[in-house]
Amino acid sequence: MEQLIKGRGSQIQVKNKFFRHEYTAEHIEGVDIPDLENTKTQYIAEHPKKIVNKVYSPVVPFMYSMNPYQGCEHGCVYCYARESHQYWGYSAGLDFERKIIYKPEAPQLLEKQFNNKRWEVSPIMLSGNTDCYQPIERKLELTRELLKVCLKYKHPVSILTKNALVLRDLDILIPLAKLNLVHVGISITSFDNKLRSVLEPRTASVQKKLKAVEVLSNNNIPVVVMVAPIIPGLNSHEIPSIVKKVAQLGALGVGYTTVRLNGEIAEIFENWIREVFPDRANKVMNQIREINGGNLFSKGKNRMKLHGETSFMIKNMFRIARNKHLKGREVPKYDLTAFCRPNEQLKLF
Repeated sequence: MEQLIKGRGSQIQVKNKFFRHEYTAEHIEGVDIPDLENTKTQYIAEHPKKIVNKVYSPVVPFMYSMNPYQGCEHGCVYCYARESHQYWGYSAGLDFERKIIYKPEAPQLLEKQFNNKRWEVSPIMLSGNTDCYQPIERKLELTRELLKVCLKYKHPVSILTKNALVLRDLDILIPLAKLNLVHVGISITSFDNKLRSVLEPRTASVQKKLKAVEVLSNNNIPVVVMVAPIIPGLNSHEIPSIVKKVAQLGALGVGYTTVRLNGEIAEIFENWIREVFPDRANKVMNQIREINGGNLFSKGKNRMKLHGETSFMIKNMFRIARNKHLKGREVPKYDLTAFCRPNEQLKLF
């Protein structure tokens, strides 16, 4: 394994497809080039007009999402959200991990949304893009404040995270769960901490993720574990052991997705795997192409459709493990009737 930039997934900057020019290191004495060894994270405040976004996708199981952060210091090398960082004028590579945009007015914007008379109650995904419990959340507490708003208005919310920091908010999640207003998704990619530490360097350890599944479940908070992404040749063999363990800890459901290397993420991932796992880089890249019909990712409404023997093996392995360990378990449905506006209730008095 080569010397890596400590604490980062991507080891390169990639060209922003919206820019005509890019930085390149032509010679060792070059001075007008980005410092790739600089690991300091920069936090940038953004002041949007709204925080809730409608999701237009035939393959996404929710209509709305909200993202208090853009960019993610977790540094998952495979993350599909990297491409979106280019809209902010940054690279999908190292910039995605060290230029974190945060939205300080997010809780107020959510409350404004709920007070809009035209708002129709529908579960909101927190977050749909980058992780709402990434490291800076420990200090800024934007996710915690958003959850407080959801509880205040009794509005359904779904969480997806790789960070055990979600346990900090048990005092909010427990009453939400009693009202059938919350589901928590925990993403577990591998039980191998060495692999996790280079694949998604600033996420919680395997032990902390499993503890989060156990504690949430013991507090009757519905937990779904995402075994994601499955990267053939790297972690696909772990599907049965992950499903079995999280079922023992109380998870009510499991799901999986396979890796999709869309746009600039393909360059980032291939550079990473050839540096970290040079002995199996060709095998992994070829199997990713196989499951995506000869490409590194599939486009359009069929982009989640898989191809080839490798995908058949993954699908069957997951189906057998789920039927064996989670048969009969169901995630409770959201109560869409609980929503109320506190100001309107006060008017009754």
